[in-house]
Amino acid sequence: MIIGNAILEEYNNIQGKCDRYEFVTEHIEEFDLIHRPIAVFDSGVGGVSVLRELVKIMPNEHFLYFGDSANAPYGTKSTEEVRSLTISKVEEFMEVPVKGCVIACNSATSAAVRILREMYPSLPLVGIEPALKPAALYKRDPRVLVLATPMTIKEDKFKFLFERFEDKATIYRLPCPGLMEYVEEGKCDSYEVKNFLEKLLAPYRGGSIDAVVLGCTHYPFVADKISQVIGPGVSIFDGGEGTAREMKRRLSVKGLLTDSMEPGKVVFENSDDNPDKIRLCEKLLKI
Repeated sequence: MIIGNAILEEYNNIQGKCDRYEFVTEHIEEFDLIHRPIAVFDSGVGGVSVLRELVKIMPNEHFLYFGDSANAPYGTKSTEEVRSLTISKVEEFMEVPVKGCVIACNSATSAAVRILREMYPSLPLVGIEPALKPAALYKRDPRVLVLATPMTIKEDKFKFLFERFEDKATIYRLPCPGLMEYVEEGKCDSYEVKNFLEKLLAPYRGGSIDAVVLGCTHYPFVADKISQVIGPGVSIFDGGEGTAREMKRRLSVKGLLTDSMEPGKVVFENSDDNPDKIRLCEKLLKI
């Protein structure tokens, strides 16, 4: 298991320079609850798009990010498998312990968030869903294209969301198997991803769409390519900012926002033993 280099400064002070997260976790509980990290979970590196928004609005908080790249993609797995993987990791987060948890994966949110809230009713826990509401309401009768994984589109959670806004907009659902893999491989700006998108979006070009909803947290990293391919005048929506605001609200309600005035730190962790995954996460956080 690979760990990022940005170990929390306070924890490093316990025993000089420490680069082993296993050591760090033994000491986290010595700190006040409000100074514990916020966990962020995703099927891979895509959730860094949500982490960026969390850091923007809560720059003094500490974050523990886990990407399950070894088991990616989640969007083509069964609901039961995704649920099991997600619950297992959140259980590990609770051993750290953390003060809040963001499920920064649409597929994992659909599969596991309801059950996790029953398991941990006092934990500020936020999932993510496609930003269909703002896309459907930003103008009168918009034509909205939702890009998402096959699992997200078939889950009841999305069906309920679709039904809520189908009288406000013309909504097209487009499963995108294969797209998140380009982000996982660090090919966000590649010719391959642009060629993939040109084929995928060909039926929706030429002014037939008003808005695109990025229904997977990997997709914001190819948002520029999507805009280039789909054409001018199309608004792009993703749920990262709204998810970050909701986590801040829930922490505030429980009095769990940090009182530190110092910049927070980010710890990256990944189930894939390739150290390039951590370097990619650090790069994506800076974009």
